[in-house]
Amino acid sequence: MTEQQPTTGFNTRAIHAGQAFEPRTGAVVPPLHFSSTYAQDGIGGLREGYEYGRGTNPTRDSLQEQLAALEGGRHAFSFSSGLAAEDALIRALCRPGDRIVLGNDAYGGTYRLISRVLGPWGIENQPVDMSDLEAVRAAVGTGGADSARIVWLETPSNPLMKITDIAAVAQIAHDAGAVFVVDNTFASPYLQTPLALGADVVVHSTTKYIGGHSDVVGGALVLDDDEMAGKIGFVQYAVGAVSGPMDAFLTTRGLKTLGVRMERHSDNAQQIAEWLVGRPGVESVLYPGLPDHPGHELAARQMRRFGGMVSVQFTGGESSARKVAESTELFTLAESLGGIESLMNYPSEMTHASVKGTELAVPVNLVRLSVGIEDADDLIADLDQAISRL
Repeated sequence: MTEQQPTTGFNTRAIHAGQAFEPRTGAVVPPLHFSSTYAQDGIGGLREGYEYGRGTNPTRDSLQEQLAALEGGRHAFSFSSGLAAEDALIRALCRPGDRIVLGNDAYGGTYRLISRVLGPWGIENQPVDMSDLEAVRAAVGTGGADSARIVWLETPSNPLMKITDIAAVAQIAHDAGAVFVVDNTFASPYLQTPLALGADVVVHSTTKYIGGHSDVVGGALVLDDDEMAGKIGFVQYAVGAVSGPMDAFLTTRGLKTLGVRMERHSDNAQQIAEWLVGRPGVESVLYPGLPDHPGHELAARQMRRFGGMVSVQFTGGESSARKVAESTELFTLAESLGGIESLMNYPSEMTHASVKGTELAVPVNLVRLSVGIEDADDLIADLDQAISRL
């Protein structure tokens, strides 16, 4: 395993962290380890610490070293999905009666996990507008018995593309003795490193930009705190929601090109967002790269680029949004995001259907674009023909 110097650039770390060549043959790509168990040199005589696949696997370890290097943390854990990672984190940190403060436009799956799976277990939740720092402070508390146990932030948020000051919310959370968690899925570690801004834990659905090719499901947690890492590691081992060797291998392969992909995603999304502004039938374009976006200046400070996600609201309401979502040809109507191909999503009935009827409900006139790395002119032409049908 390799140790990268602090001055090593992002793309260098992405390619080399955890990826030392195989010493026996010199293979520059570490071999894929499928074994579920490992021979021992006598009882308790483990070779390099490997015993059983649920606990450790060399391919997964390589990915975890890679993830830690890119997020700037000491510990990384690779899970079978993003929600499995979130579940392990909450179970490691919370007990019945604890409260989680999260954004009022959080990902629907996160809210469903916290409210409908962990809620009956006694975990409380309180949604709040994370862009309103005074509202966040009031919801989190001042450090007493009633203060929140976890503050959970997405920035940019899904799908309303709100930008929140990570460092400011970190201060609020830490003043109250809360653990501050940032879901960095939309930005990826190439665009944003929340640990450097005060986050305690970074969450990823590695299915998205990190994997990058819509062919693997996974999740990750990255953090610095040794004690917290011990608790998370125990839950992961005891429950067993680990990423399999092939999933870890595919995620590692995708992660090596994250930097160049995010540059292209960001370039394309910027062009598309600018083209959408003022189009007939378009009510608003939600993209932090636009100068009139409320979070534009903040995003420019805490992000490297503005990312590949664009949300659009239509003046014709629900019917117009549905019409556009079902009329594209290059943009595929599908769940998920972050792959090299462009996807169109109607969140109200798809990714965020679980929050319908709550304060987290997504506007029915909104579609979400995951802008891929195709030629931007072709993507714009596809959107043009779909919107023209209105």
